[in-house]
Amino acid sequence: MSNPPRVTSRPQAGADGSAQDPSARAALARISSSRISLGRVFRAEGTNFYLLLGTTVFLVGFGLVMVLSSSSVESYLENQGFFGSFLKQSAFALFGIPMMLLVSRLPISFWKWIAPFAMIGSSFLQALVVFTPLGVEVGGNKNWIDLGFVQFQPSELIKVSLVIWLGLIVSRKEDLLDDWKQGLAPILITSGAAIGLVLLGDDLGTTFVLAAMLMGGLFFAGVRLRMLGMLVLAGAVLFGIMAVTSPSRVTRLMTFAGGCEDVAKQMNECWQSTHGDFALANGGILGAGLGNSKAKWSWLPAAHNDYIFAIIGEELGLLGAIVVLLLFVVLAIAFVRIMNSSEDTFIRVATATTMSWMIGQAFMNMGIVLGVFPVFGVPLPLISAGGTALLTTLIGIGIVLSFARHTPEEREALGIPARRGLLGARRPSSRPHESS
Repeated sequence: MSNPPRVTSRPQAGADGSAQDPSARAALARISSSRISLGRVFRAEGTNFYLLLGTTVFLVGFGLVMVLSSSSVESYLENQGFFGSFLKQSAFALFGIPMMLLVSRLPISFWKWIAPFAMIGSSFLQALVVFTPLGVEVGGNKNWIDLGFVQFQPSELIKVSLVIWLGLIVSRKEDLLDDWKQGLAPILITSGAAIGLVLLGDDLGTTFVLAAMLMGGLFFAGVRLRMLGMLVLAGAVLFGIMAVTSPSRVTRLMTFAGGCEDVAKQMNECWQSTHGDFALANGGILGAGLGNSKAKWSWLPAAHNDYIFAIIGEELGLLGAIVVLLLFVVLAIAFVRIMNSSEDTFIRVATATTMSWMIGQAFMNMGIVLGVFPVFGVPLPLISAGGTALLTTLIGIGIVLSFARHTPEEREALGIPARRGLLGARRPSSRPHESS
């Protein structure tokens, strides 16, 4: 007797030829979702993102070239070889740029969460600099901390902390900015305490930069000009009081006010500013040529740091100096575009504070080299030598890049309106939707 044929059940194919088995459908769904997720991770960023990123990377690369040119002689004299300072700065750049890109992937909710801890931590480290033997004095300023295994400037960390802290506290007190007691007082007390710690370390340059950040953030938050004017006046009075208590500050201000025509001053107090002028004059319109600076041969102090703009003017001439100036203008345009593309008060104020930091510090540095401001230590962002300053600057830009990643399409999906606001205008009373 023959056995009946065995019937084997097979899943039926659908109209598109795909299997109808539940496990197969689940596998296809997982593959599809994975493909969509990868697409979101590697999606093209907006123009604001690439404008800020491209300008930043170009400035860092240009800075490495100028650090190599301006520091080669001093590095050799310090037994570091011609490439000592350049290799050190390159190491910070190679670490800082990937870190900036990593920071740009963090969500906005992370910055709102970490802002109080960052401000407290950086202020604590600065207090250690001022009040404990861990503080190290360099060039008359006590702004370094030596932990044994690492030495850095906590004042630079305060800049990053102030960016996100000011954005957070202003967004929470947005409707109270016209009230001195409930609105501005908490902002001024917390921010002013951090700035005061830096001032106690005699770091006048960083104090001015932090004050500019605070005023810039409050201006773009919509604080009335009358109130800002009163704050500026109070700050000027405080600065005058602090200036007369420090002989070094008095000397700098008197030198700036009295001029440097006297030969004795040119050989002492005005040495740096005078040789900075010589370097700019030697450059002319087209410059002496890359690497052909004479001032870097031990004539100009801090040639690769605070006075690197003088070396740029000497080697690349007036045209090269104008190009650097225009690059910072492009950087400012990128900040403004990112600020104007968001309705989140936190994003707008944090971006405005970062812009006041980078652009304000750049113009302070150029103004010092050109003799517009008194001489105090302010490096040129992204260009001057200095590891802590470069890393914190790249972190600050990375934070703004994380804001730029929130494109209009993403905001529309989250239900956030895409309309643009006016710079410096008061924000609406309703709290914006928080994006993650």
